[in-house]
This record gives sequence, C-alpha cells and structure tokens, in this order.
Amino acid sequence: MSVESAVELERTDSGAGEAPFSRVCAVTAIDSGSEDTGRYSGVIEPIWTIGPKLHGGTMVAGSAAAAVAWLRETAPEQAAMFPIAASTDFLGAPDPGAVEYEVRTRKLGRQICLVDVGLVQGGRTLVHTAFTFSHLDDIEPVYAPDRAEGMPAEPSADALPYDENNPMGKVVHVAQGASVALDGTRAPFLTGGKGEPELRLWIRPRAADEADADVFAYFAMMAADMSPPVPMNRGHFGWAPTVQMTTYLRRRPTPGWLRIIATAKEIGGRMFDEDQLVLDATGAIVAQSRQLALIPQAR
Repeated sequence: MSVESAVELERTDSGAGEAPFSRVCAVTAIDSGSEDTGRYSGVIEPIWTIGPKLHGGTMVAGSAAAAVAWLRETAPEQAAMFPIAASTDFLGAPDPGAVEYEVRTRKLGRQICLVDVGLVQGGRTLVHTAFTFSHLDDIEPVYAPDRAEGMPAEPSADALPYDENNPMGKVVHVAQGASVALDGTRAPFLTGGKGEPELRLWIRPRAADEADADVFAYFAMMAADMSPPVPMNRGHFGWAPTVQMTTYLRRRPTPGWLRIIATAKEIGGRMFDEDQLVLDATGAIVAQSRQLALIPQAR
C-alpha cells in the first residue's frame, strides 16, 4: 500500500458521518426512579455490527461511556478517573438500534471505584460489564520492551483494507465507521491456507472521533476486540461466541493509527483463548484484552 493509498484509506467515510463513534458514546440520562441506579439511553447504529449483531467491543465502549457519565454525575470528586478494566459477560446478542444502560456504583474510593453496567434491550439485560475505575498511566513506563515486533505504525504495502474486495469487509461493518486494514502476510486463511494463530491489523477512527480524548480512549477499548478469531488461521470458520472478555485501558492513545496484535495460547476442541494487544502510533500499549470463546462448529 502506497502512502497515498494509506491516506485515502484513512479518510474514507462510507457515508457514516464525521464522528460515528462519538454517537456510540453519546448517552442521555433518563429517570431511573432510584437514587442508587442510573439509566441512560443510547443508540448503536448498524455500522457497528459483525454480520447482523452488535460488535462486542463497541458495546463495551458504549457501556464505559455510561459508567463515566454516572460517576461524573454522582461522584464529581472522582471525575478524573476513567475505566482501566472491564469484565464483560455476554448474556445475549443485541440488535443495532436503541439501547439502555442501567448503571450502579459498587464502590467509591480514592484510588479505585467500581461501577456495574447492564446493556438493556427489549426489557432484558443482554450484556453485563463490571468496570474498575482509576487513573490512567500518564508517565513514562519503567519497563516497556518493543511489542510491535516489526509491525509498522501505519498500514504496510501488504495491508488489506476492509472493503468490498476483502471478505472481512463484507462481514465486519465496523469498517464503515473507521479505517481498518488487515496484515495480509499474517492471514493465510483469506486464500485457503493455514498458519499460526496470530493476526495483525490497523485501525483508526474518523478525525473528529480521534480529536475527542474520551471518545478516542473508548475507541481504543473497542479496538481490543477488533481482530477476527485467530482460529481462522487453523481452518476454523464461523461464529465464535465469546464466553467472557476482560479489557484493560492503560493510557490515552496518541493521535494516529492503532496497531492490533492478536494471539492464542491454546486452541482446544471446545474453546480457545485470544489475547489482543493495542499499540498507539508511538508503540505504547494503550489497551489489552483477553477473551475465552467457543470454537466455531463450521470447518
């Protein structure tokens, strides 16, 4: 991919608007009828889907925005805190459209706060996330080996944009709200081959989403769930339901592309694990995730 092509990829909009991820993070308080519980309404549009269902990482990000809104409203003295960890259980598969967030504080502390969020649709809680709040890293790390392992900060010549020419672009509609490209040298499954359970990709939000520090941080959390299931490189295709996912946000990303490196420790007969590491343009770790998912039945 040439520099010119990378710039074009970065600026492609696909009609999603100037700040589509900001709309995911825009929550409105509604009357909960309780002093202990907050309720917020939101909308997650069809572009934030994998196939027909909402993308898991996007729902975590929307839930994080509701948790932040609640903490800032009910505990303004802790307004500088941000979610540093999210433990998510997927109880159902929400459809795109209107959602509600039910929020409850479990602990308020000087160093740590705990907030639970349920994503509700059709009167049912379909996604539950327990958030841990604290202060993000904002100083140089005392130990930080190179995690990029030769992966360039921007899409390389072998990058495959998620578009109509890429099978992933036809399924991963998230690419309509951001710029996404897959490292073709690490994805033999696209051409019928097999390889190690490791995938790499690049993602960048729209300029207006990147300019909002909170939205870009939520976007980094979402990016920690952006890789295709790594068992695809071993010939396992189909829906891989996530059993549980934990996401960490380490620091706010610097402007530019985010790099995602996804690996597995083991692919079993029934389930597999997947770790995703998100690096910003400087190579710093901004987000991480680990999830346990079921092996796709189609082969």
